[in-house]
Amino acid sequence: MPTKTKPLTGHEPAASLSNEEILRYSRHLIMPEVGLQGQLKLKAAKVLLIGTGGLGAPLGLYLTAARVGNIGLVDFDVVDFTNLQRQITFGTSDVGKPKTEAARARLSNLNPDVRITTFETKLTSENALDLFKDYDIIVDGTDNFPTRYLVNDACLLLGKPNVYGSIFRFEGQVTVFGMPDGPCYRCLYPEPPPPGLVPSCAEGGVLGVLPGIAPLPALLSAMLWRLSDIEVFFPPTCSCFSFARSLSWNCLVPSSLDLSGRNLWLQPK
Repeated sequence: MPTKTKPLTGHEPAASLSNEEILRYSRHLIMPEVGLQGQLKLKAAKVLLIGTGGLGAPLGLYLTAARVGNIGLVDFDVVDFTNLQRQITFGTSDVGKPKTEAARARLSNLNPDVRITTFETKLTSENALDLFKDYDIIVDGTDNFPTRYLVNDACLLLGKPNVYGSIFRFEGQVTVFGMPDGPCYRCLYPEPPPPGLVPSCAEGGVLGVLPGIAPLPALLSAMLWRLSDIEVFFPPTCSCFSFARSLSWNCLVPSSLDLSGRNLWLQPK
């Protein structure tokens, strides 16, 4: 179903950057398309990561490094030794720790100025709306169909962009659902597959580097959209704005096996 939401406006940008922040984000500030106002918008943004594992790990690191002001982490799992092959937030000493705890320590070390809020809980229909309501963008890094439908439906009800990614073996899927008048997850998958039809990563495996490749275009699109304020910061003719808009209407399917990819064009239902 198409998403009927108001343009994403986020929160009022922070008033200024400190001298240390000006130095730290200087590579952003010298870009005309970002500059001071763009960095201030990132500083004021709030992003919620559902899952801190394979997909959530690289996204959390990049969001933190870019100085997204507030990052929420939702996960109820603990770090397992098998996670270390691809979940780059965690180290050997983190095995057995709650993922939210280990991720917060790593992200806070990367950028202590970012506010990290952890929710060591399973996402359910009872808590989803309450968890989502204070954030600008929701990032779905989950690995099961019921939770993906739950994230989709909660984002639709609240009018939140849903950065979606999934990985399996050598291939991934990535898009941004929930943009104004754009498609949602149910437009791509109206019904969940029968239980057992789609194997998990634990059953079929996944190339360790793939989580660092597959979800990044969707995160880039969402960040550009956050910077653009829907045609306010970037003009409609800007290639950055065009990319942000286009990914909300198609699903990229990159393959690491032969460095190819294809697009699945989505039609709202």
